[in-house]
Amino acid sequence: MFENLSDRLSGVFDKLTKQGALSDDDVKTALREVRIALLEADVSLPVARDFIKAVQEKATGQSVTKSVTPGQQVVKIVHDELRHVLTGDSDPGALKIDNPPAPILMVGLQGSGKTTTTAKLAKRLKEKEGKRVLMASLDTNRPAAMEQLAILGLQIGVDTLPIVKGEDPVAIAKRAKVQASLGGYDVYMLDTAGRLHIDAELIAQAAAVRDVANPRETLLVVDGLTGQDAVNVAQEFDDKIGVTGVVLTRMDGDGRGGAALSMRAITGKPIRFVGLGEKMDALETFEPDRVAGRILGMGDIVALVEKAQETIEAEQAERMMKRFQKGRFNMNDLKMQLEQMMKMGGMEGMMGMMPGAAKMSKQMAASGMDDSILK
Repeated sequence: MFENLSDRLSGVFDKLTKQGALSDDDVKTALREVRIALLEADVSLPVARDFIKAVQEKATGQSVTKSVTPGQQVVKIVHDELRHVLTGDSDPGALKIDNPPAPILMVGLQGSGKTTTTAKLAKRLKEKEGKRVLMASLDTNRPAAMEQLAILGLQIGVDTLPIVKGEDPVAIAKRAKVQASLGGYDVYMLDTAGRLHIDAELIAQAAAVRDVANPRETLLVVDGLTGQDAVNVAQEFDDKIGVTGVVLTRMDGDGRGGAALSMRAITGKPIRFVGLGEKMDALETFEPDRVAGRILGMGDIVALVEKAQETIEAEQAERMMKRFQKGRFNMNDLKMQLEQMMKMGGMEGMMGMMPGAAKMSKQMAASGMDDSILK
């Protein structure tokens, strides 16, 4: 995610920070390159233009050019502005899932990964927030769509609404509401049908379900690989149905990430989650502050620590620490550490979260050093 943009920007800022003293012209030249980098990353033109204008106003003037580390001052201003673009004017806070059963409506185009994302989010709510979740498929158009959600439900241990053939989406939504109330569920998720493009029938169906369910959250699932088109889809859905947040899928395959940068600025809707792979736990909350740091090559230590907490058992770590203190470290200890590293996403995954390590990961890739060596 954002590799291309990150590479380009780190090149621009390397030059700036090595320069020492900076004139206003130096800053303007650097920002011209930043603007090109943003446009190449598929950020929409108005967003790139406003971004550069905001940075230029803060970065040209006495406070920067006369400061001790002018290059780093500019990097900080860019970081803060990136964070602002990704956060928007107000923080959306946590998902509104109090007062059970809370309905969450999942909408989007066909092929955006809506059903898989529904299951990923259900798993996340169950495991990280201790919620009882019921999933219901309202997709009566796509063959085996309902069966797909039922199979995913079995995999992750989340209940799905029993399938009744011939029911229309509104009837299924009503049945899910009753089942969620009677069954003592905290959250029920409605996975609606998609189309290949936005048409009147799709919108009418989603609007009818929305009116019945009265959802606390309406999450739009869009494929991050579609770039600026993802932003257009979000605008259209928001105008017609009303969206409270966006989930960008397939972000692991998108080196540009322009959709993420444009989404908040153009639609005003927060990006709630990003899908980073096919596995059921490959869904991360979108943290603007941390994403801005990743884009500028500052790493994401918080994510690294969270991953470590999820994969490393505390008792095991303590035992190993005591062995280290006594000066004992054998091949079994090494094997255990390497296995834990593989669980945390391997060398490449960990390097991506470490400050300044992105440049080294390129050299590692070039040298042919990868996780297969560890195995």
